[in-house]
Amino acid sequence: MTPILPERKLGAFNVSAIGFGCMSLSHGYGSPPPLAAAEALLQAALDRGVNHFDTAALYGAGVNEDLLGRVLKPHRAKVVLASKGGMTMRDGKRIIDGRPDALRQNCEASLKRLGTEVIDLYYLHRLDKNVPIEDSVGALAALVKDGKIKAIGLSEVSAATLRRAHAVHPITAMQTEYSLWTRNPEIAVLDACAALGVALVAFSPVARGYLSGKLRDPETLHAKDIRRGMPRFNSENYPANLALLDAYAAIAKDTHCSMAQLALAWLLAQSTCVLPLPGTTQTAHLIENLGALDVTLAADVLTRLDALINTRTVHGPRYNAATQADVDTEEF
Repeated sequence: MTPILPERKLGAFNVSAIGFGCMSLSHGYGSPPPLAAAEALLQAALDRGVNHFDTAALYGAGVNEDLLGRVLKPHRAKVVLASKGGMTMRDGKRIIDGRPDALRQNCEASLKRLGTEVIDLYYLHRLDKNVPIEDSVGALAALVKDGKIKAIGLSEVSAATLRRAHAVHPITAMQTEYSLWTRNPEIAVLDACAALGVALVAFSPVARGYLSGKLRDPETLHAKDIRRGMPRFNSENYPANLALLDAYAAIAKDTHCSMAQLALAWLLAQSTCVLPLPGTTQTAHLIENLGALDVTLAADVLTRLDALINTRTVHGPRYNAATQADVDTEEF
């Protein structure tokens, strides 16, 4: 029998409190796993009660959606399937296009790849700064009306943009990076989500592997791993960030959990509107991540973590200048 995991609200949906971010199965971190291994990992997540799966047209230029479409089809009625449009690959380059016609075309292509008649949650992957958010969300609202999608999400936008969008059509989810070492949502987005009844879906909740304690030397990363372009992982900043992990590992030991579980448990403790969305390519890490649902952090542990890893102690911005220009989030 499939275990029943603790659940949280994602708009009208009840989802496993920890979901599965599928990007790394096709995109972002160097060579993806073989298709058979990726399919087996998704099945392992299903078998362990995960029912919230997140993909995007961008990931592998559609390959990730094809993968999910094949694996999830027999389970479609039991899972909440999220995808994203408005940022795709064109001639080998990443394109942000939030025009209504482009979003409709993106959605139709995603529906076909996913092999489904409706996408449960469809995000605007990035704000197109040349298109008013009202126009982009208006197009997504039309897709809701047409029965192509059930709910609308936004990714990597500010609280002000969220409020403007929510005035056009109710927004179900805000997906943004959130972890001990990326606190940007705490500036304004977390409060806005709580006030509007919007779920905050936290990607990279284990800080792109940093908080697992297993990445000691970024020079060992694949040549095409996106972390090689992120300032926190460069030779100037990473040694200082690595120095924080001994004390962090000690807190995990005191709490009788792994370092990755500690990172996820910290997120779960921030607000009931937060849904961590870790990704992995390994079944052992999947099982480890889900173990965070059994970890309860005492108030003094939360205080120690907040004092140890925060905006003052982490070295380097999360994105380089070119990537930062593509997001609309508040910055410290």
